[in-house]
Amino acid sequence: MAKIENVSRRSFLKGLGASSTALVIGVQLPGALGVPKALAAGLKKDVAMFTPSVYLQIREDNSVGIICHRSEMGQGIRTSIPMIVADELEADWQQVEVIQGLGDKKYGSQNTDGSRSVRNFYQPLREAGATARVMLEQAAAKAWKVDVSECNCKDGMVHHKNSGNKVPFGELVPIAVNLPVPEPGTLKLKNKKDFKFIGKSDVALIDGKDIATGNTVYGIDASLPEMKYAVIARPPVLASKVKSFNADKAKAIKGVIDVIKLNDLEEPALFKPLGGIAVIASNTWAALKGREALEIEWQESGHNVYESASYKEDLKKSCQEPVATLRDKGDVEAALSKADNVISYDYYVPELIHAPMEAPAALAKFENGVFDIWACTQTPQSAQSNVANMTGVAPENVNINVTLLGGGFGRKSKPDFIVEAAVLAKQLGLPIKVVWTREDEIKNGYYHAVSYQRISAGLDANKQVQAWHHQVAEPTISSTFSKGAEVIGFEGMLGLVDMPYDIANIRCSAGKAPAHTRIGWLRSVTNINHAFAVCSFADELAAVNNADSKDYLLKLIGSDRKINLKDEKAEYGNYGESLENFPIDTARLKAVVEDAASMAKWGRKLPKGHGLGIAVHRSFVSYVACVVEVSSNSQGKVKLEDIWMSVDCGTAVNPERIKSQMEGAAVFGISIAFHGELTAKGGVIEQGNFDGYQLARMMEVPPTHVNILEVDAPPGGVGEPGVPPVAPAICNAIFNATGKRYRELPLKQYNII
Repeated sequence: MAKIENVSRRSFLKGLGASSTALVIGVQLPGALGVPKALAAGLKKDVAMFTPSVYLQIREDNSVGIICHRSEMGQGIRTSIPMIVADELEADWQQVEVIQGLGDKKYGSQNTDGSRSVRNFYQPLREAGATARVMLEQAAAKAWKVDVSECNCKDGMVHHKNSGNKVPFGELVPIAVNLPVPEPGTLKLKNKKDFKFIGKSDVALIDGKDIATGNTVYGIDASLPEMKYAVIARPPVLASKVKSFNADKAKAIKGVIDVIKLNDLEEPALFKPLGGIAVIASNTWAALKGREALEIEWQESGHNVYESASYKEDLKKSCQEPVATLRDKGDVEAALSKADNVISYDYYVPELIHAPMEAPAALAKFENGVFDIWACTQTPQSAQSNVANMTGVAPENVNINVTLLGGGFGRKSKPDFIVEAAVLAKQLGLPIKVVWTREDEIKNGYYHAVSYQRISAGLDANKQVQAWHHQVAEPTISSTFSKGAEVIGFEGMLGLVDMPYDIANIRCSAGKAPAHTRIGWLRSVTNINHAFAVCSFADELAAVNNADSKDYLLKLIGSDRKINLKDEKAEYGNYGESLENFPIDTARLKAVVEDAASMAKWGRKLPKGHGLGIAVHRSFVSYVACVVEVSSNSQGKVKLEDIWMSVDCGTAVNPERIKSQMEGAAVFGISIAFHGELTAKGGVIEQGNFDGYQLARMMEVPPTHVNILEVDAPPGGVGEPGVPPVAPAICNAIFNATGKRYRELPLKQYNII
């Protein structure tokens, strides 16, 4: 149970925009850290450890202010958080105001990634709303001199059952602010059947009108008087250093104000700037032209050995020479040696990048020892701490204003671009906006790891799988934080060790893979790689058995059970959740398979040249199955005809946003399957814009049908789970349409699209 307090009279509420006559409820999550020193000074000793993560304000004008401490990047979190609170509060939705929280430890975790915003805060948000509701009912009972059982909240008012009297929330605030907070055990949360907002599809997107009319501020839109623009020439090869450059030639460009050499990067990369040369100008165009004139000579680092083709071969070899066992059930070696037939196939996913619509951008001002920064960031607290570390300014003097994000996909949880703006603003004493171009983002970003995998299955005389060995080699994200890290760690928990098939002997192992670029998390992370291999191989086994793909998949999953990996020498973090509350539940996995197949009318007679493919994957404690229909013409070109997606994400808070996330995941997955590929030569990423790194075009995206299963379980993730099954479902559909199996992405290399 979360800790809840009436914090209406706390000195630190000034930073929340709360008036002295507002009822303010603060909620501290279990296990939250102590209050930051900057706040502790203003608190009594006995309450100094209360560090609310969620704030709810009820004001005398009847408005309800709800702090959104997470970042909005199209997933609808600035709507979903208020929906949860407002439902339990019985607020009038028209009176709800969403307040974007600054980067501050008092909010708990603000890291908007991992598809955890709703699942981590659902219960505390409900408790906050219920607490305020009870306090308002108590205030009304005190004013009317009646028993509180006779009072109930509804639509922004408290009603008296016997007399028919009613009073707006705001009129009760002066009484409510002096009331004690109800004991947590006394709170009665609403029954699901009484929800007005949670689970409903008719709740308008908070930012919808502003987004549609262009009345929004993204990171790229932030502006201050007298601000200057900066673009940076960064090393084309990771960790290379500047040997020489022509500042005079750059300064000769009209509008260029200054040229600044940044400190060279010393690995590990972390979230530090990459180094290079910054061109400061009165407008972006001048900065870009100045950068072109720099004539930089680079001293290349050892990463210049990175060549995509040879690296792929290195990974193939490493894959077969594992140095770490991540899961070991039964005796795989013995089972493979006794098998009547051993089937092995290799799978390859190239290096990928996020490519959000809005490239990274940050505006920083340094004045009187204080930073004010506006940025499209997923991690305002990380931005705050990294700016502090790089500039020597105390974290409490670094104010991070979170703008809307024009997409993030994990890129904007790395605040290197924010640190660049801060360093330049402090050095120059001017407001500086750092702008990344598309080329900057693709050539100098954080990358999704290239992956080489081999899966071997041992079959008995009846073609039943008795052994499963999954080997992988891919650079680890840890290499960005620890120089020399070469073997995946937590990445193995993402679709590898939690492979759900009911097989007696299973081993998952990993080989070394030295990184030559900054490896970071991308939407769904290594679930992309692992699901592609696992779901493709399952379909291969179905073909070996001359079995229906869907039926064989269900057979592989096996009986209804909750998988326990503890006895299989497997470390499993379960996305930070307890297995008790969020088990690996094969019944739920099979349910989405059956539902997606039903949506697609699996088993129907298909036109000539058409095929259906199916894949299913659990990630971020949610379950998604995907069925794809493809057609193939006489020239061998394939076309996606339809996509059906079934999702079980537990309690569905915001169905419209869940559907839009699944539709977006389909586009993301199609992009990976068809086009996604970065290549390197001499350590330099060869692609630079959408002509080289393509995303799915509108004509490539078919109708996408989404069904959300109604499940009585805690909310799971939504933003990421839809991506992993898309690419293997496409490839499986192509096989069933054409008889051709594709085990390497992207599909464009085969000239079939």
